[in-house]
Amino acid sequence: MAHRPKRTFRQRRAHSSDSDDAEERSAEPEAPGEQAAPGPPEEGPPSGVGRAEVTDWRARARGPRGRGRVWASSRRAAGAAPRAEGSDVPESRMVDLSTDEESETHHSPESKDDHSSSSNSSSSLEEEFSSVVNIPDAAFIQAARRKRELARTQDDYISLDVKHTSIITGMKKNSDEDPESEPDDHEKRIPFTPKPQTLRQRMADETTPRNEETSEESQEDETQDIWERQQMRKAVKITEGRDLDLSYNSESQTVKKFDTSTSFPPVNLEIIKKQLNTRLTLLQDTHRSHLREYEKYIQDVKSSKSTIQKLENSSNQALNFKFYKSMKIYVENLIDCLNEKIIRIQEIESSMHALLLKQAMTFMKRRQDELKHESTYLQQLSRKAETSTNGSLAVGEKTPWILEEIESRRSQRRQARALSGNCDHQEGTSSDDELSSADMIDFQKTQGEILRDHKQIFEDVHDDFCNIQNILLKFQQWREKFPDSYYEAFISLCIPKLLNPLIRLQLIDWNPLKFDAVGLKQMPWFTSIEEYMASSMEDSKKEDGSDKKIMSAIINKTVIPRLTDFVEFIWDPLSTSQTTSLITHCTVILEELSTCGNEVSKGKQDLLKSIVLRVKKAIEDDVFIPLYPKSTIENKTSPHSKFQERQFWSSVKLFRNILLWNGLLPDDTLQELGLGKLLNRYLMTALLTASPGPDVVKKCSQVTAYLPAKWFQSSAMRTSIPQLENFIQFLLQSAQKLSRREFRDEVKEIILILVKIKALNQAESFIEECHLDHLKSVIKEV
Repeated sequence: MAHRPKRTFRQRRAHSSDSDDAEERSAEPEAPGEQAAPGPPEEGPPSGVGRAEVTDWRARARGPRGRGRVWASSRRAAGAAPRAEGSDVPESRMVDLSTDEESETHHSPESKDDHSSSSNSSSSLEEEFSSVVNIPDAAFIQAARRKRELARTQDDYISLDVKHTSIITGMKKNSDEDPESEPDDHEKRIPFTPKPQTLRQRMADETTPRNEETSEESQEDETQDIWERQQMRKAVKITEGRDLDLSYNSESQTVKKFDTSTSFPPVNLEIIKKQLNTRLTLLQDTHRSHLREYEKYIQDVKSSKSTIQKLENSSNQALNFKFYKSMKIYVENLIDCLNEKIIRIQEIESSMHALLLKQAMTFMKRRQDELKHESTYLQQLSRKAETSTNGSLAVGEKTPWILEEIESRRSQRRQARALSGNCDHQEGTSSDDELSSADMIDFQKTQGEILRDHKQIFEDVHDDFCNIQNILLKFQQWREKFPDSYYEAFISLCIPKLLNPLIRLQLIDWNPLKFDAVGLKQMPWFTSIEEYMASSMEDSKKEDGSDKKIMSAIINKTVIPRLTDFVEFIWDPLSTSQTTSLITHCTVILEELSTCGNEVSKGKQDLLKSIVLRVKKAIEDDVFIPLYPKSTIENKTSPHSKFQERQFWSSVKLFRNILLWNGLLPDDTLQELGLGKLLNRYLMTALLTASPGPDVVKKCSQVTAYLPAKWFQSSAMRTSIPQLENFIQFLLQSAQKLSRREFRDEVKEIILILVKIKALNQAESFIEECHLDHLKSVIKEV
């Protein structure tokens, strides 16, 4: 890669090389005589010159290949005119004169005397060379050079050794031009002091530093332009010998002139007209061929379309393919739509579930907190004497306010029952699920926002992709047209998965714990699936792909999981209304699942398991019957007695709600939950601490009324179930005490209870022991 030249220039030395002089001459603007000289620019060396002249000619022919000297162009103007005047000199003489001019410009550019002496020498040499026709030998050329060197040494100062210095200088010049004439090492002299300068050189040295600073920037720019042009010339490989103008002006462009010597054939109007007619005829022929091809293509397209239409109308395979393709596109679009909407459906479903869960947790926490505060308050009342002595037990700040709130809600419920005419109500059997007006407004507002978002999910979707009936209609067409492929594709297994998001969307507003909740059979999706199943035309051989299992699959995969969430997190077993509504919906669901035959439903097992676990949790967390001394509870108006009564009847209510699951839960499970965990552990404890009387008989009669009748339907049954053994013994003890006090009606009631629960052997023994012969007829009636 070429190196960029330095931007700082100094004055030219006296003994510079001939190549630099050649570069300076090439950088100067050419005289008019030189530019107009005829002949090619790259002519070979002229005949009649020596080897040195040939070298000088080649240096001039190569042009400015070295570094250009911008400042040398101002001193070349005077020497350009003589060169132009000598343009008519023979070729051999021009070569020699140019060589002389080079040496003269190189060694003494500043002296007028030097110019005159050099001119005289050049004139003598011209006369000498003009007379010579043949090429001079080397000795003659060497002698001529020495003459010119002696002429140049005549300067305006006294040289210490003129002869020897001129000889050495001539040898230095010859060393560049002729390598064979280079002097030996012992003939060279090493300069130890700077060479003396002429008066003009000293004046130039003094003036140069002054102008150097002002002209440095312009010189750098000019030098940069020259260097860039040289690099561009090298890059494009311009032919050697081309003379470039490196002056301050831009590079001149060569204008190509028109050669007037070229002759053309004569042209007239007839020839032009003939050629145009020929061209027009060719174009018309081409156009007609294109039209024929275009008409042919149009006919081909029409025939292809008619063939396609004919094949589509006549081929069953084409119809089949068209239907399957449309069905494939429809199912793909349906899946894409549901995949996009399922995320939003899950969000709304979670929001509704969280809202209901928050409300259920509010009721449960409030009931447990109120029970805790009321129990603590009554315990403090019972130990009032101890509290007054040491003062360690004190009523909390919130307890009086909570008790007032509890009593306020009870009074409202009493007023409501009085207005409805329900006077047979026991305290403690009502569900304490009232919300304050602010909480109710907040709940309804949040629920309304969720339902509004729920309706907007499929607003931008066509009915064919969000209406269950329209979706099933597409598959019904498939089943009617191509039943074999329909059943081979197991569409009955795919439909439940496709309809799952749409059914979940309809179940968002469904609350199975409300008594006014819409039943599953009244829902639009349920009726659409029932109609689809009823219109099924499959034969008995395709039981594996039967559409009869679509409903059971949907219930297992969609309905039961949502129902299980309600049971685990929202259902309150102490609420009779919630339990009754839940049992109703579960009965419908389990009946639908029974259509699957002997197939074991995992969803059904999960649902029943969640019910059992929730009941156990309610027994452990919500059942609490306090025990107080008889002296305290004998007073029916005391707060201790009222609190115990409320808690007992609340436990009886839970006992009843548990036994309502008879028919859905296994009998063993119900007996373990209702009789083993609740009756024998909690209710019997309260009954044993109570004084025998009409109230106790009434409580026992109410407990017996809730027992399922199917447990005692066997006519051969003489003894009751094992879990009722403790209850039967309590009834016998109570009957003995009441018989001594002559409570005949109560004793008869106890005998009827024993007969109802199939404790016939115990009842007969008691009658014989107490000599109650008038009650034997009660046993015989059974």
